[in-house]
Amino acid sequence: MTAVVKHVIGTTDQDFERLAAPYRGELYAHCYRMLGSAHDAEDLVQETYLRAWKGYDRFEGRSSLRTWLHRIATTACLTALDKRGRRPLPTGLGGPTPTPEGELAERPELPWLEPLPDTLGGLGAGNDHTNDPGAVVTARESVRLALVAALQYLQPRQRAVLILRDVLRFSAAEVAQTLDTTVPAVNSLRQRARAQLDRVTPDEDSVPEPRSDQREVLARYVAAFEAYDIGALTELFTEEAAFEMPPFATWVRGAEHIGRLIASHCPARGPGDLVLVPTAANGQPAFGMYLRAEDGTHRAFGIHVLELAPGGVSHCTVFFDTTLFRLFGLDPVLR
Repeated sequence: MTAVVKHVIGTTDQDFERLAAPYRGELYAHCYRMLGSAHDAEDLVQETYLRAWKGYDRFEGRSSLRTWLHRIATTACLTALDKRGRRPLPTGLGGPTPTPEGELAERPELPWLEPLPDTLGGLGAGNDHTNDPGAVVTARESVRLALVAALQYLQPRQRAVLILRDVLRFSAAEVAQTLDTTVPAVNSLRQRARAQLDRVTPDEDSVPEPRSDQREVLARYVAAFEAYDIGALTELFTEEAAFEMPPFATWVRGAEHIGRLIASHCPARGPGDLVLVPTAANGQPAFGMYLRAEDGTHRAFGIHVLELAPGGVSHCTVFFDTTLFRLFGLDPVLR
């Protein structure tokens, strides 16, 4: 994406590239919140920059460049959403299964929610151009999997208003201009969106703060999986932890059920079959998991995104879409 845009812009307008480049991560995160897909967000950010570059000579500065870029991105996202349904997680489709050993219900036809690599959403080290620790925390919370999944329940214009007003802090007048509507209409959409979000999203107080012993918990998580120690894995999850695995609609709740699910359905059979490579997604700790193939090589298997709580791991989402490894900068095969 970046190479394509830079190649086009670099040969025509260095000034535009210099001014617009700092907003790339922010725009990527915005498109991701709107669409729920890192792949789609990648395409829409490229489309935004190409549209902006083509129209830059008509940009008269009546709004900030940031506002103008977000207007282009939001319009592109709303157009894309006309043809697409919401992207859920398994936990948003029904209750947990009481029988972890049972057959998994695979739903490959559903457009599942995808994780967002921190490096693409402007959340990685060195990507915060505000130099404001508070802004980094806010940005991370606004792309957490639970919140982005909840945003998918909103109508597209409600979603746009809520993100532009409450996450990106645009004024009601700026949002009205972006959506070609009125300030009262923006306020009404925002009010309805907040009410709907309150019904489907976890309470803010339930989102754990970063813990000093995170590193130890994550190290134990890696060690347990790589040793394929089901008992050690079970001990790491909280009593009410959730474990889900799109594209499977089946999910489980509770440490014991999680252990039984992994023991029954994970294709690993012993120590060394799995390798976990650390990464970060949605402002949360994550791992790329590799499974040993018959030829002895470890191949891309899934992306784990974790939510940590004082008692251990409170939520794990495993994304079995191996095309995500490219977005995370992870090789398809470990060398």
